[in-house]
Amino acid sequence: MSSFKDLRIVDNFYQTSLFFPMPLTLIGTLDEKGEMTSFGAYSLIFPYYIAGKEYYAMVLECRNTSNTAKGLLRHGKCTINFLPFSKKNFKQHVDNGFPGDTPIEKMKDFRFHLEDGVSQSEHPNEKYPKVISEAIQVMECTWVKELDNAQDDKVLEEYLGPYHNFNGITSKYGAHFILKVDHILMKEKYYNAILNGVTRSNFAPVCTNWGYRDSKNFWCSDYKKPIAVGIPNREIDLSSLRYAADRADDKVKFTDDALKTIVAVPRPFLKLVLKGCVDWAKENNCTLITEKEMQIIKDKRAKDKKKK
Repeated sequence: MSSFKDLRIVDNFYQTSLFFPMPLTLIGTLDEKGEMTSFGAYSLIFPYYIAGKEYYAMVLECRNTSNTAKGLLRHGKCTINFLPFSKKNFKQHVDNGFPGDTPIEKMKDFRFHLEDGVSQSEHPNEKYPKVISEAIQVMECTWVKELDNAQDDKVLEEYLGPYHNFNGITSKYGAHFILKVDHILMKEKYYNAILNGVTRSNFAPVCTNWGYRDSKNFWCSDYKKPIAVGIPNREIDLSSLRYAADRADDKVKFTDDALKTIVAVPRPFLKLVLKGCVDWAKENNCTLITEKEMQIIKDKRAKDKKKK
């Protein structure tokens, strides 16, 4: 006999049929006139394009009549603000998550301070949503409205279809927005942590919102110092690497010293890494990749990542 009970799946299943951990954010969009920034609380915001595309992206799920949806449909811009955990901060999220309030009503007793982001300084003649000064980190984003042919979606009182599959107005009540990440802004302490190494003491105190909510409360987890468990040291043996490298290309070859520099690459990514090396070799008229060439490839990849 199973130790589990089969729970009925209903609307908003992530909060009615599950205890589901999610981020807790305040998303800023411009009002109807494109002048004031208002904020709504959101947890259904997740990474979407993470590699292999010409840009990186998030996906936001929300009500299609919310101020956030209207702001994105009208102006196509938003900021995703992550606040440090505190009971007072969580109360502000709850207040800004109440449906039906106008942008003016949402911002009437807003306790945080606002400032311009990088996008505003880059494009001074345009108007961008502001970022929250007290945030740990902020993502400045632009809606990729052409995806799923959603560029003609407008703000309406009611949406009767037809609906898109994954971008724009996706149902009678819902909307999805694929958001290109233009900038990630980070407070200095956590910026240094990511660049120099994350520890228990410099890990950002981000909130965890739990999808479950009853008829009386929203639920949020207290922040505690995270624990770390080392990644297993499972290096691929050289013979296995040699087998893969010899089949990567019929002209470009690798020395043993070159292969030793990538023994720690996880097997699922090995083919991709070898292909990148082969592509570099062909661009530079190289038929034998040694340890020296591998270092050049590594340095080039680091520079390319820095440009992005």
